[in-house]
This record gives sequence, structure tokens and C-alpha cells, in this order.
Amino acid sequence: MKIVIVGGFGVGKTTMVGSISEIRPLSTEEVMTQAGTGVDDLRGVRDKRTTTAAFDFGRITVDATRVLYLFGAPGQKRFWFLWEQLFTGSLGAVVLVDTARVEDSWYAVDRLEHHGMPFVVAVNRFGPGPSLDRVRTALDLSDDVPLLECDARRRESSRDVLITLVHHLASSGRTTAKDPT
Repeated sequence: MKIVIVGGFGVGKTTMVGSISEIRPLSTEEVMTQAGTGVDDLRGVRDKRTTTAAFDFGRITVDATRVLYLFGAPGQKRFWFLWEQLFTGSLGAVVLVDTARVEDSWYAVDRLEHHGMPFVVAVNRFGPGPSLDRVRTALDLSDDVPLLECDARRRESSRDVLITLVHHLASSGRTTAKDPT
């Protein structure tokens, strides 16, 4: 089962893939250079030194017949064109949110709703912030979209997000991928 992890720049997508993958994740992390100055919005992530240039890939075995293939999408606007290809064949998605930059998640939610792809929203807590109810309101999420907190650095927390997504997919009757076109 192909799962895409999307969200704003520096929200923890690479970290989530790395924390849960049973294999050494494929990462396209590159050192940020002066070329990104003025292009990438570093607001809220000033200490970030690397960035995903294509996607991250990891895998986790659910049971003898089910494997999740995880694709972490790049968060910068200039790489959003890759998302359409990553959505192809995906069963669902995780939207990671930083409550200090909730607006960075609007595009992800919009794209997933546009494609009719089931998703869950996981607030990657970096410290105190608004309640989940306030995040739901800020993202204009319907009540049927699961919303939970996580710490993408912790395997157990990332696992819980994926379990929530798999249950959401099962309850929505989504067992095969839908073509995003």
C-alpha cells in the first residue's frame, strides 16, 4: 500500500519516514545552498540546513500480506509539481502540520481533497500550540478527517499515525488506489 506524507517545509516528513521505516530510508536530503535564498520560506525553520529535493522512501511491514510504502514529499512550493506523481497509485496520505505554520498545510489539504484521497492530519508538536479543535477549524477540516497529535521523531508516535490512516482507509472502503487524473 502506497502512502504519501505531505505538509509544509520543515514540518518533519523526512523525520517521520526515518523514524518508522524498517529499512534504511532512501533520502534525497541535500544541503541547502545560497540558491534557495529568497526562494524557500525559512520562516519558522531558520536552523534547517538540509531539504528534500525529490522524495523520501521507507517501508514498514504490517503483516504477512500487507506492506506500507511510505513516500515523504518535499515541502517547498517549487517542488509541489512532484506531488501529482507521488499521488499516483497512493491509497491515502498523512498531512503533517506545525501549529506555528498551519497555513503551510492548506495546499496539502486542498490537493488531497481535490483528488478525493483519504487522509489524516497529524500535528507534529514542536511545543505548546493551539488545540486540535483550533487546528481543525484553521484547516477547515470536516469531522470525518482524523486529526491527532504526534511526535515524528518517535517510532511509536509515527506508527500510531499510520495505524489511524489504515483504519480510516478501511472505514472509507479504500482498498485500491484511485488514479489522480
